[in-house]
Amino acid sequence: MNELSAITDELLEFRDQRDWAQFHDSKNLALAISIEAAELNELYLWKNTLKDIESVDREKLKDELADIIAYALLLAEKNDFDVIGIVRNKMKKNAAKYPVEKSKGSAKKYTEL
Repeated sequence: MNELSAITDELLEFRDQRDWAQFHDSKNLALAISIEAAELNELYLWKNTLKDIESVDREKLKDELADIIAYALLLAEKNDFDVIGIVRNKMKKNAAKYPVEKSKGSAKKYTEL
């Protein structure tokens, strides 16, 4: 068992001990990811300088990122997705959208390249 599977199993055990599976449908897990992402964004709200942006509270940053990852793993498990496989597949799609010769050093969306 790899570490990704192990942490997913730990999340499922945590959830099941609390009888929360009943609340963890795909919609609610997707909403939870969105809400946690908003909390992550809140850490950066009103910060405009690079110094301020890079000096957010790292413990809060870790906590919010952990929440997002945890819910994403639960959503993937709920839908029987291979996380590593879907990430690699998306990277292939992105490589086609963002060829190095057009996108290197650019923040433009693929439709603008």
